[in-house]
Amino acid sequence: MGNFTGLVLSSSEFGVFPRLRSNPGHGTLGGLTRPNSRGSIFRFMAQMMDNGTMNGTDPYLKNFERFEKQTNQPAWLFPLRKAGISCFAEQGFPTLKDEDWRFTNVAPIASLPFKPMLEGAKDKSASDILKGSAFTALAGSRLVFVNGHFAPELSSLGKLPAGVKVLNLAAALTQESALVEKHLGRYAVGEGNAFAALNQAFFSDGVFIYLPKGVAVEEPIQLVFISTAKEAGDTIHPRNLIIAEANSSATVLESYVSSGNAAYFTNAVTEIVAGDSARVEHVKFQDESAEAYHIATIQGEFGRTSHVNVHSFAMGAKLSRNNIRAKLAGEGLECILNGLYLTKDEQLADHHMIVEHAQPHCASHEYFNGILDDKSKGVFHGRILVRRIAQKTDAKQTNKNLLLSDDATADTKPQLEIYADDVKCTHGATIGQLNDESIFYLRSRGLSMETARRMLIHAFAGEIIERIQCEGAREELDKLVWDRIEANPHVTAK
Repeated sequence: MGNFTGLVLSSSEFGVFPRLRSNPGHGTLGGLTRPNSRGSIFRFMAQMMDNGTMNGTDPYLKNFERFEKQTNQPAWLFPLRKAGISCFAEQGFPTLKDEDWRFTNVAPIASLPFKPMLEGAKDKSASDILKGSAFTALAGSRLVFVNGHFAPELSSLGKLPAGVKVLNLAAALTQESALVEKHLGRYAVGEGNAFAALNQAFFSDGVFIYLPKGVAVEEPIQLVFISTAKEAGDTIHPRNLIIAEANSSATVLESYVSSGNAAYFTNAVTEIVAGDSARVEHVKFQDESAEAYHIATIQGEFGRTSHVNVHSFAMGAKLSRNNIRAKLAGEGLECILNGLYLTKDEQLADHHMIVEHAQPHCASHEYFNGILDDKSKGVFHGRILVRRIAQKTDAKQTNKNLLLSDDATADTKPQLEIYADDVKCTHGATIGQLNDESIFYLRSRGLSMETARRMLIHAFAGEIIERIQCEGAREELDKLVWDRIEANPHVTAK
């Protein structure tokens, strides 16, 4: 089963994707006065409490009070956190009435008890989880986090070129405060994204990567987030910031794995800044437990003639959603968004993307494939926005869903929103089961039914995997996806 919705709009740019940011200082947001003096914090919190009682965010607001007492953070950070919690209190959790969430119900997340894992604790099982996770055999630097907190005993830094900075964000807030302040929260804004606002308020740690001009990091940089959560409602808020200056290059591998079957919640945000002619490849691999909830925001701004590839592989979690936003802010750049989701049982995997062409002569390509089994569900919403100035845009968007079960469903909504008149933009989506003609063709060459089905399904996944440029990561994911597909009894079923 599936649902396809397409939309093409052309009208004035009024009101479309305004550039917003919650800046510290006096002002109003949704009727809430945001003071910048610590003496008025109680009045500020009282206003938010009134609003939070109405939209179910009250437990989150009460937990936020602890940040007022923190003394180990730079002066600029607490106002940023306040802006995040006020933005979250104003919006509340999205519902099925919100157009961008009408296929994905986050009520189970909203109903969880809110237990932010704000204190780090050692867990012996984390080491075993790390050994069995993806990419661990690859060379390069690796930063490991357990329940959202940096684990130096599990981490290792390879030899990095001069000027490159790879460290946990909590340390960077002190050691690189001015650089972090310049970028943190300027791309993944909370307006229109309640989960990003929540992360902005509650994040405790993550990864900070800085690549100076003209420097290339040859070996991949790994970010590994391990959850050992044991209680329903345990919540983790990783925050990552990747800054690639002009003519720099790097590959970043971001993984989420876990043990146990608790109904915990991961709410991650990664901001990516690519300068002129920078080359960045970002691979996100999500394989959390079957009862977990995973919401992630990947948001970036890319400069002139840069090349940025963002890959998303969603295999775990009961409900997962990736909000991917890319602003093509310089001329002549190329951006590829590429992803694969494998779901079974009653899993739901959602990818929601907006690519904003803000300058001329840019190319963006989106390729997302889903393999859905049992009663699982895949959701794809891709939106290409072409500003009036963005002439000579080349944008492509494709979503293909392969259903291995009559009960699996897919909802797909590719969109084009075009205000320029000299562009080349296409979009397409398919939902269905294996093509009988393709199976017949392979069987006519002497292959069995089981082998023919297996070949077609692997090829369907392989066209996504082969776009990864990092050879080691590509081979690792190819093997992992192969094993997952082979373990599925429906792959060879007639």
